[in-house]
Amino acid sequence: MVDTFLAQTTHLVFAALWAGSVFYVAFVVLPLARDGAFNSTKPLETISSRLTSISRVSALVLLLSGGHLAGTRYTAEGLFNTINGQLVLAMVALWLVLAGLVEVGAKRFESGLNGKKLREPAANALPLYRAGAVVAVLLLVVAGAITTNVAAAVS
Repeated sequence: MVDTFLAQTTHLVFAALWAGSVFYVAFVVLPLARDGAFNSTKPLETISSRLTSISRVSALVLLLSGGHLAGTRYTAEGLFNTINGQLVLAMVALWLVLAGLVEVGAKRFESGLNGKKLREPAANALPLYRAGAVVAVLLLVVAGAITTNVAAAVS
């Protein structure tokens, strides 16, 4: 019971941290950079680097904690044949998409910053990060559906 509580709490904390970080960069930092609010690439390089670190650590923690939770709650058949199991599989797919969007967005952003440009790299990375923010919110919605056992209400 304690291991499930710790795994679930860790899972939700890191999911919220990751989702919030991507959302903040997508809707606050990059629009400011695109609009010329920064005078130097240094703060943007730091933000991008930290977001990438948060993303990678969160992805690993979510893989481990989510794997533990799925392993203790579902059989292989249960993952495919129950609503909650299917939501878990949807969460894994969204997790992969979010990780990919953040990685590609960061590479696109950082390559432009290395050229000492500010506005253009922000504009180029913005659609990827906004898509990532949408995926992150969807992940939280799916987590809420699993946590509240929405499958019981639907059945």
